[in-house]
Amino acid sequence: MLLFRKPLTRRSGTYRSNLNDRSLSRIGHLGRRRGDGSRRTGAVMVEFAVVAPLLFLFFFAGFEFCRVAMIRHTVDNAVYESARRGIIPGATAAEVRTEAIRVLSTIGISAFNVQVTPGAINDNTEEVTVRIIVPLDENTFVPATYFVGKQIDRELTMRREGN
Repeated sequence: MLLFRKPLTRRSGTYRSNLNDRSLSRIGHLGRRRGDGSRRTGAVMVEFAVVAPLLFLFFFAGFEFCRVAMIRHTVDNAVYESARRGIIPGATAAEVRTEAIRVLSTIGISAFNVQVTPGAINDNTEEVTVRIIVPLDENTFVPATYFVGKQIDRELTMRREGN
């Protein structure tokens, strides 16, 4: 096996290598032939057939886990923003629901349940509680595999301003 190239020597006006023609012809075939001289046809195809499913598994699993993390953070933000909307004097439960829907729609969450307690906010209401439930298997981009039947459930209670 040739590891280092021998230095060029000057002979009769031209530069020549100390390598012979047989060693040069073997350089082009490194990795193509096995030691017994047989060709490795189909080895790349078999390696791809083994590795490709694992590669796609990791890709789609990572995609699904990232989507769930994004949904979780958006639901946390939607609960906070809608509860903040509800504690302002003069706010209504419909405004709280509208704010939750606005925040959840920023990333395309379509299936969710928003609960506002109390159902009618007035001047005597001391606290506003917002609860949002999002089923994960209905809100993923790829078919749900790891989160089938799971849901994100967030609740936040805030005291009203001016009480």
